[in-house]
Amino acid sequence: MSSILIIYATTDGHTRKISQRLQEVIEQQNHQVKTVSINDEADVDLTLFDKIVVGASIRYGKHSPHIYQFIKKNQLILESKPNAFFSVNVVARKPEKCQPDTNPYLKKFLKQIAWKPKQLAVFAGKIDYPKYSFWDRSIIRLIMWITKGPTDPKTVKEFTNWQQVEAVGRVISEM
Repeated sequence: MSSILIIYATTDGHTRKISQRLQEVIEQQNHQVKTVSINDEADVDLTLFDKIVVGASIRYGKHSPHIYQFIKKNQLILESKPNAFFSVNVVARKPEKCQPDTNPYLKKFLKQIAWKPKQLAVFAGKIDYPKYSFWDRSIIRLIMWITKGPTDPKTVKEFTNWQQVEAVGRVISEM
């Protein structure tokens, strides 16, 4: 039995939901899992965990600056343990962009950090126009129009492949 930390950065809560599903799947494999927001990472001693999973969502083409800071600050600890990174983005809704080696945001992210995660995953995110501010809704609708995604301002559309999330949870259990 391993002790596993899942630390995540979320913008609208969907990466938290994915992290919680990963936790459920991993716990079914008889591991102890703690899921923590990047906003609370100062309260967590990384040395107490056998494995560390980091997850982050994309907003306007970028992962949270807090994830970059966390990785830079904790690179040695991350590299000393089995680890994984997952990215949550809506471009992953497209079959040709839903794998670590084909997702442009993950590829760009990996070029910007020194850490080399041992396991990688990409999950399609969620569009929730009613939840967004006027400006976010307008900009995201424009991006979706350009990329042929949903643009109706009443749209709430989850693109996440939950079977993929569960499969990654099982991989993490076995790392």
